[in-house]
Amino acid sequence: MKDFAQGNFLRAMLGELDGGDDLTDEIIELSCNLDDMTPEQIAYATELLMEEGARDVYTTSIGMKKGRPGILLTVLCDAGHRESMVRLMFRHTSTIGIRETVHHRYVLRRTVESVDTEYGPVHVKRSSGYGTEHVKAELEDLAGIARAEGRTLAEVAERVVV
Repeated sequence: MKDFAQGNFLRAMLGELDGGDDLTDEIIELSCNLDDMTPEQIAYATELLMEEGARDVYTTSIGMKKGRPGILLTVLCDAGHRESMVRLMFRHTSTIGIRETVHHRYVLRRTVESVDTEYGPVHVKRSSGYGTEHVKAELEDLAGIARAEGRTLAEVAERVVV
């Protein structure tokens, strides 16, 4: 038996963080590199992916082999949409391979409510959790008011305090 000057052991603790109302979930990231599609084709594929249930779709300019400029197409979706997103990506892009990464997300609780303002009802998004709260008027509502009133978006946003 060895005699150590200090204890030779590992201590593990299991518990929960305070704030049990905080939310987490998983999201799937699908990505592929494109170097032989027009911007119009990429925009069409992006729009189609969003219409078919992607949480988000975005593009990033990248440098590819042989110094060619390219586009990284990234699709975020729920696990239940993974298969349909992969099929759409293969069908509507020129890619021959798609990478998948599973991410754990921290998510704020979200609600949408209608608030009466001097311009009429405006939808307001509230999100909270992890010791924070955000309140934001719906952009589409503010834009509609700005158009109808002949004002700038900034002017309307300033007057519609939620």
